[in-house]
Amino acid sequence: MFLAKKLIGGLLDVVGNVDMNQFLPSDPPPPRRPVQYAEQHESEEERQFRKVFQQLAGDDMEVSPSELMNILNKIVCRHGDLKTDGFSMESCRSMVAVMDSDSTGKLGFHEFKYLWNSIKKWQGVYKQYDADRSGTIGASELPGAFQAAGFPLNDQLYQMIIRRYSDEDGNMDFDNYIGCLVRLDAMCRAFQTLDKDKNGTIKVDIKEWLQLTMYS
Repeated sequence: MFLAKKLIGGLLDVVGNVDMNQFLPSDPPPPRRPVQYAEQHESEEERQFRKVFQQLAGDDMEVSPSELMNILNKIVCRHGDLKTDGFSMESCRSMVAVMDSDSTGKLGFHEFKYLWNSIKKWQGVYKQYDADRSGTIGASELPGAFQAAGFPLNDQLYQMIIRRYSDEDGNMDFDNYIGCLVRLDAMCRAFQTLDKDKNGTIKVDIKEWLQLTMYS
């Protein structure tokens, strides 16, 4: 119990001086609606994207972690300027989990579209802040890259992220950068949802805490 309190206390010290109002997570994907309703109210761009989604998702019209892994790895292999070991099954499970707003274990059309648009936006940021064109983002480039993506963090959080997502030299490749931002974006949206008074603090019980942290 003492160790748990010490660990939680240390994490609170790290995030305590972060202003959540500065974070700019994207708007969450809209709730799932019947296909007939959605198709009647979609723009031409959305209809074209739905056709692509149907080809990628297959008959069940949902993208599983393994399908997401295949999709992302086929895309990144075409970009020689993005250094990556490839998206792993574990990282794709994590991305599906934090984007899975209806707890089906897969991504529906709007969930996938939200993720797709976020990855496209963050890919542009990644290339912009890869100043030395190494294909990775170094520790010195990381603060600017995260701030441009909408997440200004303090130095302690950057150090935690580097230890978790970067290699031993402090360089973060593309799949780890995307995996980190997807999780960060989802956690910020979850916090903002729970912060009903908009005062920068939340109160959760053990069940809510486990639901928030274990399926992610």
